[in-house]
Amino acid sequence: MKFSNAFCWIAGGVCLLPMVVTVQAWDYDGHRLVHQLALDALPAGFPAFVKTPAARERIAFLGGEADRWRNSPDVAFKHATSPDHYIDFEELGEVGLDAKSLSPFRYEFAAQFARARAAHANKLPPIDPLKNADRTREWVGFLPWAIVEQQSKLRSAFSYLRAFEKYGGTPEEIENAQQNILYLMGIMGHFVADGSQPLHTTIHHHGWVGPNPNNYPTNASIHQWIDGGFIRRAGLNKAEVSPKMSPARSIPATAAGGPATNLFPVVTAWLLEQHRQVEPLYVLEKSGGFSGRGEVVPEPGRQFVATQLARAAQMLASLWLTAEEQAPEDTFLRDVLLKRQRGDNGGARASGSGGGAAK
Repeated sequence: MKFSNAFCWIAGGVCLLPMVVTVQAWDYDGHRLVHQLALDALPAGFPAFVKTPAARERIAFLGGEADRWRNSPDVAFKHATSPDHYIDFEELGEVGLDAKSLSPFRYEFAAQFARARAAHANKLPPIDPLKNADRTREWVGFLPWAIVEQQSKLRSAFSYLRAFEKYGGTPEEIENAQQNILYLMGIMGHFVADGSQPLHTTIHHHGWVGPNPNNYPTNASIHQWIDGGFIRRAGLNKAEVSPKMSPARSIPATAAGGPATNLFPVVTAWLLEQHRQVEPLYVLEKSGGFSGRGEVVPEPGRQFVATQLARAAQMLASLWLTAEEQAPEDTFLRDVLLKRQRGDNGGARASGSGGGAAK
C-alpha cells in the first residue's frame, strides 16, 4: 500500500498496550473533551439531529463507553475487546512486518502476525501465562482495524437512515436509526482518541522498556498520569484546545490510496504520526514537562497534551463527516420500502438490510 497521499492529507489536518486489562487512553474527561471538540468542528450542513444538546451529551458520554467495558469479569469478552485499544508498532518490526503495508483485513493480519511471531519468537519477550488469563498478550493490538470497522458501521447507519427518510420510513424507524448513529459516533470516537495517546502505540506504554541509552523514565505511573492526572492538573478545556483545530473536512478517496471505502491506510498513517510522539513525550517527562508539582503546570507538557487531544478531535470529526458524506445508497432497504409503499411487502421487513447470509 502507498502512504504518500495519506500522509499528505494528515499533515494538512492537525496506544495501546500489552498491559491488557488496564488499557486506557485519556480518562473520561479527556475522551469527553475530544468528542465535544469534534462535534464543534462539524460543518453547519451536518445532520441537525446530531447537534441537539441531548445528542451532544449522548455522544460525549459514549466517549467513555469502551473503557467502561473493562468492568466485565468475562475474560473471553476482554480477549475480544482489549486489543482494540492499542497497537505496539515496535513489535511489528521485530517480527519482520512493515506497519505501512498491513492488511486491512483483521483476520488476515491476525494469521499473518501469528506466523511472524512464531518465526521470530526469540525477538519478543516470553509470555507469562499467569498474567495472560484473557489470552491477549500474544497480540500486537488491533487499533487501526477497530477504528476503520467502527467507521464502516457508522457509514452503514447513515445509509439506512437516508433510506428511511427518503422512502417512507416510520417516525419510529427514523428515530431508531438516528439513535444508532449517535451511539456509533460515540463508540468510534473512543478508539480514535485512544490512538492520539502516543503511549497506546508503543511497547513503552508504562515506562521505557529495554535498551535505554537516554535514561528515559521507567516509572509505570506515567501512563495514568498523562491520561488524566495531568489533564485535570492543567485544567485543559475546550477554550484552550479549540484554537488548535480547524473545521472538519471529508477524507478524499485519493487519500485512501484506492476506493473511498478503504480508509485503512489513512488511519494507519495517522496512528504512525502519533507513534512518532512517543520519544518527545519521554523527553518531556524526563525534563519535568509533565510535572504535577508546584503551582504552575509546565507549559511544554500542557501544549503537548492539548495538541494530541486536538489531533484526536480533528481526525474524529473528519471520519464522522466522511461516513456521512460517503454513505452509499442502501438499495436493499430502498426496495423494501418502495414495496411497502405499494402494499407489496413480499415478506420482507423494512428494518432489515442486505441481501442474505454470508454463508
